[in-house]
Amino acid sequence: MSTGLIVVIVVVVVVLVAALVFIVPRMRERARLRARERELGQRRDEQAHEQREEADRFSRQADIAEHRSRIAEHEANKQRAEAELREQHAEMHEKGLADQELISDDERDRFRGTSAVPEDDRDYSEDTSAVPEDDPEPETASTRGTEPQRR
Repeated sequence: MSTGLIVVIVVVVVVLVAALVFIVPRMRERARLRARERELGQRRDEQAHEQREEADRFSRQADIAEHRSRIAEHEANKQRAEAELREQHAEMHEKGLADQELISDDERDRFRGTSAVPEDDRDYSEDTSAVPEDDPEPETASTRGTEPQRR
């Protein structure tokens, strides 16, 4: 072989070795950097997935809380209406407009003549259009002071 050919081969080998010495570490560094980027991307994806799961959980809890809130609001409205009803009943009792509710049917004779059972009040089974024979003049609101209360 000629010396020129040997020199060319040696130069090519030296260039290849030099290239490998400088290029291989860069290639390794790039490979490590890509691996780190992949790992970072995976961590991002995992974190995003976990955050979305947490967001979904909080959203479900908020929906449940809103539903409970609506139920509580309806319950409050119901209790408010019940309180108003009770207040109206109390006012009726204070004004004497619900005295008939205070006595039972078997006590009607005992309380006859009071605001709970006016004198002209009869049993429900009797005809209410007939005038009692022993009552010469029916009692009126002006003579008694209040309107008769009927059930």
